[in-house]
Order: sequence, then structure tokens, then C-alpha cells
Amino acid sequence: MKNNPRLDIYLDKIRKNSENINNLCLKHGIEVVGITKGCSAIPEVAQVIIDGGVKILGDSRIENIRRLKEAELKAEMMLIRIPMINEVDKVTKWVDISLNSEISVIKSLSQSALKNNLIHKIILMIDLGDLREGIMPDDTLRMVEEIRELSGIKLIGIGANFCCISGVMPSQKNLTKLVKLAEEIDNKFGGTLEVISGGNTSVLKLVEDEIIPEKINQLRIGVGILLGQDDARSRILVGTHQDTFILTGEIVELKEKPSLPQGEIGRDAFGEIPVYQDLGIRKRAILALGKQDIHLNSIIPLNKEIKIIGASSDHLIIDVTDFKEDIKVGDEIKFRLNYPALLSATTSKYINKYFL
Repeated sequence: MKNNPRLDIYLDKIRKNSENINNLCLKHGIEVVGITKGCSAIPEVAQVIIDGGVKILGDSRIENIRRLKEAELKAEMMLIRIPMINEVDKVTKWVDISLNSEISVIKSLSQSALKNNLIHKIILMIDLGDLREGIMPDDTLRMVEEIRELSGIKLIGIGANFCCISGVMPSQKNLTKLVKLAEEIDNKFGGTLEVISGGNTSVLKLVEDEIIPEKINQLRIGVGILLGQDDARSRILVGTHQDTFILTGEIVELKEKPSLPQGEIGRDAFGEIPVYQDLGIRKRAILALGKQDIHLNSIIPLNKEIKIIGASSDHLIIDVTDFKEDIKVGDEIKFRLNYPALLSATTSKYINKYFL
């Protein structure tokens, strides 16, 4: 018997997503880095991403990467969050490639790599407008020159990120800027950069439309593999599954109650003032699931007759008045997840995980 609340993880569907996206990218000379942070680097999920043809896994947390390394998965590991100076020894120990934008951090990585007699590979991130990580384009050549003077470090490429903070979309125009920067680096310093890392799932539309600049040869894909979605464009990726993670909550109370609270309305447990519409008496169910476990606005009931009313830390309130089947305490309600809910549900130790 499965324990609730639970997350059913459909490994075969995730593997198929990985395979289809990887095949699409390979046709255009692009290597996929499978990003595992959205599922808290669950090793079983990471393995099926590899089974789909992916050879590099990326995550934002050293703890997650260590977990994947200790699971002895056959893939290179990439740290996709700029390293903290106080974790550089862990980075050089557990990580094969890291994304970087601060010369002080890169110098610390150099010192750590030399101390441990190894070479650590880095990708220099360029800010092309989203205003998250990355140096400004005009600083690229000077930064590369400084990096080239360091031992223990190998600059294998440059990269960019889109849609994560400011919502700036990837385009043929801004990715062409990244390619031209790579060409300037090659022309000034000789040789050829191995990697031009063009961004995340949001770039796949350019691949599908065959307008991505030819020299972009790496994409870092997370939600596209895990959920088959391109959230930046609110679209489903062709040939992918979205029902890869199904969240189940159990009903612990079922009663008819007024839809409008009685009494003076103040702030709730999260400091917000809720607003309710008077719909008369409604049948309401409470699930043993709450904001400590899930991102409330990112779960979708599989049954469209169910409406989410709200949640506290440990209780999720739903309206089941229009639910056509008989329902009772102990019954289960299932939800599909968008990315924020997947991130929180896989992180929560209170949600049981089952692999199907």
C-alpha cells in the first residue's frame, strides 16, 4: 500500500522525453545537458535522462551533484549556479564543469584545482539581457585573458541564460551575439572554444524552427525533459509526455460549509488577506497536503470538476461540489504539476516518492 501524500514518478515517460529532445538537438549538432534541479536530482530520474541519450547532467546544488556522483551514474556533472567561494573545494572534487562569471571565484577554483592536481573545466557566462548571471559582453575579451593566465582551469566555452529572471526570450539575434563573441575569442587567442551553451528549454523553439545559429552546440534542458513543457512560451513540446509526475493527496475531512468565511477577515498564516466570493453552501474537502509541500498555484487537478480554494502549511482545501462521483474521507485526489510545484514536491521530505 502506498503512503500519502505521494508523488508517482513515471520513469518511462521521462526517458522518452529525454530521448525525443536529445534526438531533436543532435540533428542540429547540439548536445543536451539534462538539468536535474527540478526533481531534486533523484538518481532514478537522472538515470532515465541518461538512458535517453544525455551524457552531461547539470544541477545548481553541490549536494545534488554529490548524490548523483555517489550513485555512480555514467555522466559528466555540471554545476549551473555560480559557485560560492567557500565551496570551491567541493566543486573541484565533485563537479566536472561549472558555469562562472566572477574572476575571484575562478581564481579560487584555480587554486583548489592546483592543490588537488586536477583540471577543472569552466564555461564563462555572458549576460545577453536577462540580467541574471553573466559578465557584460564588452568585458568578455578582458575576462578571457585573465582566465587564460590561470593554471588548473580550462575555459571550454561561453554561455548565456534566458527567461529566468527578467523574462528575456532567446532569439536568433541575441544568440548570434553569443556566437560572434566566441569567434572574437577564437580570433584573438587562437584555437576554438569547445562549447557555446545557448540557454535552456526556451531555446528549443528556435531549434524546431531551424533558426538557431549553427555554432550553438549545447543547451541545458530541465523542464522540457521532466515535464515536456516550454514554460516561457506556455506550450507543450511535440512528442513529449506531461503526466510524468502525479501528486496524490488524501481527503481527511469532507463537509458542506459556507463559501464565505464568517467574521472579520485578517491576514492568514502567510501574511496575506484572502478574498472569497459568496457561492452559497459548497462541499469542501481537506487534503493532508499544504504549502510546506507544494507551490499552490502550480498544481492542476486531473479532474476538472475540482476547484482549489486555498491552502495553509499542512491543509489543502478543494471544492468538490461539482464532482460527479461519490467521494468520501480516505479517497485520493490527483494533480498534475507545473515546474514550481515539481520543484517543491520533490524537495519535500514529507511527500513519499514512488517509481513506476
